[in-house]
Amino acid sequence: MTLVLAASGLVKEYRRGRAVDGVDLTVAEGERVALLGPNGAGKTTTLLMCLGVVRPDAGTVTVAGHTLPKHRSKAAQNVGFAAGYLPLPERLRVREYLGMYGELYGVRDSKRAIATGLERFGIGHLEGALGTELSSGQKTLIGIVKATLHAPALLVLDEPTASLDPDVSARVRAGLESLCDDEGTALLITSHDMREVERLAQRVVFLLGGRVAADGTSEDIALRYDRADLEGVFLHLAEESRR
Repeated sequence: MTLVLAASGLVKEYRRGRAVDGVDLTVAEGERVALLGPNGAGKTTTLLMCLGVVRPDAGTVTVAGHTLPKHRSKAAQNVGFAAGYLPLPERLRVREYLGMYGELYGVRDSKRAIATGLERFGIGHLEGALGTELSSGQKTLIGIVKATLHAPALLVLDEPTASLDPDVSARVRAGLESLCDDEGTALLITSHDMREVERLAQRVVFLLGGRVAADGTSEDIALRYDRADLEGVFLHLAEESRR
């Protein structure tokens, strides 16, 4: 098993206290992992440390064989990031927007990469559309295509299906599963939609109070906490965090 992301003993202190307290997190090649937790659990800080945006006070992070922060630039070349809330330029056509990022990423055959990405998510017909002509779901899909143009070893998605209708959510899932299975891309997602997580993630890491409370499949974690599903676990842990 080749680990694309390996974080060990992550610690981060702020004035209000310790946000992350000894978190270990791994994502293997082709694996789909969800990082979950109630507000204040430490998942955003953990994610930012794994991306090299925030420097940990203790612990180590390695992305695609490159250790942070020393080799942050090389690590970043192997990472793609997208979020459902990120805007797209309104006056650029989709192919222009993606082409611009293809050049920034140094993609050799940008046109082919764009066509492949759009086709994977079933939106090839949107290549000539302006940003003003796109729905929120279509923008989310294009944002994911943008994040995968350079064939990253690790794709990080923050709330990828937030506020999407079931049809678009299904298209996102199908495209991501294809990407991970066919290309070996490792996927790390954060989400508050437990049903989507159950459908997409092969493994779930729950944070609570800056520590890993559970790490396993959705079924195993639900069984461990004697709950029917991940939503029940989430509500249980959210209640614990308020005590």
